[in-house]
Amino acid sequence: MATVAVTDATFDQEVRQSDVPVVVDFWAEWCGPCRTIGPSLEELSEELSGKIKVVKINVDENPESPATLGVRGIPALFLFKNGEVVSNKVGAAPKAALQTWIESEI
Repeated sequence: MATVAVTDATFDQEVRQSDVPVVVDFWAEWCGPCRTIGPSLEELSEELSGKIKVVKINVDENPESPATLGVRGIPALFLFKNGEVVSNKVGAAPKAALQTWIESEI
């Protein structure tokens, strides 16, 4: 499953009401580290298809969701299970580190 773009309007439906754990990537077009981890998240979305869902939310276009979660820096990754945040990370990381983090939480 490819990454899914979500908005403030679709956040609850796509993330909080998901049947599988969801990795939320808070990002922006101008953020270099965000663009760095994008391909890794895309690959992990495919490799872990059925186990997780990866969604991306542009913080410039959708300020409500990151504000609600207290996002202060990007890229910010939040892992939701059963509608609740179980873990989060800020900053870029190599694909292997992202995969280890995700798999340890799901």
